[in-house]
Amino acid sequence: MANLKALAIVLAIGTAVFWLAKPVALQFSGEGDFSRRRTVWLLLTTMGFLSPNIWLYSLVAFPLLWWASSKDTNPIALYLLMLHVIPPVPVSIPIIGNSGLFDLDNYRLLAFCVLAPTALRIRNTDRAGPRNSSAMDILLLAFGALVVALYTCPDLVNRAYIPDSFTNQLRRAFLFFFDVYLLYWVVKRSCWDRRALAEALAAFCLASVIMAVVACFEFVDHWLLYDGIVLRWGVNPHDSEYVLRGSILRAEASSGHPLSLGYLLVVAFAFWLSLSTQVRSKMLRVSVALTLCAGLFASYSRGPWLACAVCFFVFNLVGPRALSSTARAGGVACLIAVCVALSPVGAHIYQAFHARGPSGTVDPTLVYRERLAQRGWELVLAHPAFGDHFPWPEMADLRQGEGIIDIVNTYLGVALNYGVVGLSIFVGFILLAIGKAYARARELARSDPDLARLGAGLVAAMAATMLMIADSSFRQGAAIMFYVLAGLAAAYSARVKSPARDDAGMLSTNSGVS
Repeated sequence: MANLKALAIVLAIGTAVFWLAKPVALQFSGEGDFSRRRTVWLLLTTMGFLSPNIWLYSLVAFPLLWWASSKDTNPIALYLLMLHVIPPVPVSIPIIGNSGLFDLDNYRLLAFCVLAPTALRIRNTDRAGPRNSSAMDILLLAFGALVVALYTCPDLVNRAYIPDSFTNQLRRAFLFFFDVYLLYWVVKRSCWDRRALAEALAAFCLASVIMAVVACFEFVDHWLLYDGIVLRWGVNPHDSEYVLRGSILRAEASSGHPLSLGYLLVVAFAFWLSLSTQVRSKMLRVSVALTLCAGLFASYSRGPWLACAVCFFVFNLVGPRALSSTARAGGVACLIAVCVALSPVGAHIYQAFHARGPSGTVDPTLVYRERLAQRGWELVLAHPAFGDHFPWPEMADLRQGEGIIDIVNTYLGVALNYGVVGLSIFVGFILLAIGKAYARARELARSDPDLARLGAGLVAAMAATMLMIADSSFRQGAAIMFYVLAGLAAAYSARVKSPARDDAGMLSTNSGVS
């Protein structure tokens, strides 16, 4: 009964947001695409809550997503809207004589049903973005080669070492292709013009606004609406635990974790900064921004809060009229900080950042992160080139109550598994994406401010990403959007010039839509 009630609430929120957002959404996409995506979102949400397992859900989702992607004029917008239609609950695909083929979740369903057919269509059409391989492609393939060649034994409580095999290498190659390279490649080749890029960003903002409203409900009602799906589908009981800070519930909506929700909303905030100037209604511009910030607060995650501030300033530094925009942003930030500090919310934010918890004891998460950083980097320095592929015995005292060693620092995790070589490739890949998008945005700052703002939003989102993954594991939404952002930056920087009419303004033909 609780599951049906949760479904009713989520459908009510989703329907209301789609209805309110339709005038804005139609400025970036066609009415047919919008209506189809809305229908698919509502159907998949309903199936997610009603299905007893992921297999029944997949029987409906697979043909529905395949059909929708074949009809959609911009499948990446469809992909981003459906990215968190349900939580990313991993379930192992059973196979005779083995513990499982690989895990299936909503991310991989979308890769099989949306990205793969889109890639095939791109290969058979002239409507595609830049075809030449770039330094980013080479770095990503080099990182993939390390992932396939270097085997890190899984973290097991009994410290047992499971040897690698050729079958495991094939599995890693297959999953890297579908999870990472296919995603980056399709985004890069699909979002190569102004309209497709803006439509993809708008679709992600729409999905994030729904999650933000759900998160606010969860925060106020102290009830995780999607927890029933995780309980029925998941195999790890810790996945369905409520995450608290003191007595406050940290909302997660359909993201899978409060940190993941916070990260996704920060990226959506960056996207909205770049799109909002193209929306004529000031009330709508402010309402969307406030909704995203409210959802961000409901996640009660310190890292995303800081990243959101960084994102705001980076966007203004990169966009048109950088000096005046940054000065204005500083004034707005000071005003907001004063208002928040004087409000009841300010006390909660101060307590969340304070090194001591509500009872006066030192926050154990901060202590854990300090110990993890010290021990982890010692192991990296002991095996600098290609990492330590069995570090768990030396880190056994860092094992948490969940039975795992939580590497809550992506850079440390990459360095442990693949050494300084792997870390350099990983960081170089995203830095190159930032550099390309920044150069393109500055080039367009005077001639095409709207297009320059799209690049500024991408730079701000990637800068925020680099900050946030320093304080979280590389999984769920962060791992997906890392490569989505890189693909968008690659497409943006290598964009083929559109006709003069397109350069004059993408939305001029849609200015009458309401």
